[in-house]
Parts: sequence; structure tokens; C-alpha cells
Amino acid sequence: MSAKGTVLVVDDDPDIVDAYETHLRGEYEVRTATDGRAALSKLDGEVDVVLLDRRMPGLDGDDVLDRIGERDLSSRVAMVTGVEPDVDVVDMGFDDYLCKPVSRAELLDLVESLFDRAEYDEQLRRYFSLVSKRAVLEAHGDDAVRETEEFSTLSERIDRLKGELDAKLSRFDGGDAFVAALAGG
Repeated sequence: MSAKGTVLVVDDDPDIVDAYETHLRGEYEVRTATDGRAALSKLDGEVDVVLLDRRMPGLDGDDVLDRIGERDLSSRVAMVTGVEPDVDVVDMGFDDYLCKPVSRAELLDLVESLFDRAEYDEQLRRYFSLVSKRAVLEAHGDDAVRETEEFSTLSERIDRLKGELDAKLSRFDGGDAFVAALAGG
């Protein structure tokens, strides 16, 4: 079975790193680090998801998170930590937050959710790009443009992608804060 993507697990507790790696292995390629500097050295464009502890000696998780943001990577980051969230999280650039202890099922659900969100975001980006192209053609083209095969194909692609987006959104976990936010709740 090929890996669905790459996950970087960062925690200063080697037992937690080993446990998370064991939970994820087989489904994902897993990289591990037990401190912030090692995490940054293992982080590249191939890493899809980072599971990051906040409290680590030296370069802590908050600093690592800032540096990830500076690198302009498309990696999704979840803080998986013993630190209870407070208003300080408002300005932090993570995608999700779980408090330890985390079960195997919670960990797998979190990682899968982050992959689903990334795919949804990419599809949404493509959708808006296509919609913008159609809008330009409608605003500046004549009726002959709207009657071309290319315009018809563009409209079909938009409709198909919209259907895929709607279907994906309906499959997201109803308890997910991500879904609640998209639904306006």
C-alpha cells in the first residue's frame, strides 16, 4: 500500500513520537523529530501534515509554528499538546488543536481531516479560478464566445467541480469546527 502523504511528528517525548509513528505508519510516510530544530531540518515541501507539541525545550512549538509560516509551505499544522488553549491561540497559524492525551482514533481522524481540508482547499482554488475565467469571458466576450465548445467545456468543468466540492463538504465530520465555520455556525 502506498502512503497517502507525509506526516511530520514533533514532540520532545520519544514515547509519544514512537506511539504516533506506530499509529500512522502504513497509512502515511512518517518523519519524526524530538525537538524544534530537528523538526525544521526535516520539514520540506514534501511534508503535508505536521503534528506539533507546544512545550519543548529549546525551540518550542510556538516558535516552530512561526518558522513554518515563514517558509510559505502548504503543510497543515495541528498542535497536539498538553497545553490547554487560551486566547493566545487566536493569532497562531495552526489548522487544528488537540489536547493530550490523544487516542489512536483521534490522531487518525485529525490527520485524515487535515488531508481532506487541504484537498478541499485546492479544489476550491481551482473552482474559483475557473469561475473567474468564465466571468471574464461572459463580461468581455460576445455571444459567439459563449457558444463555443471551449466555453461549454469550461462550464461543465465548473459544474462538475462544484458537485465534487459539495459532496466533499457533506462528508466532513458534522462535529468538526471546520464544517461549522463553513456553514456559518
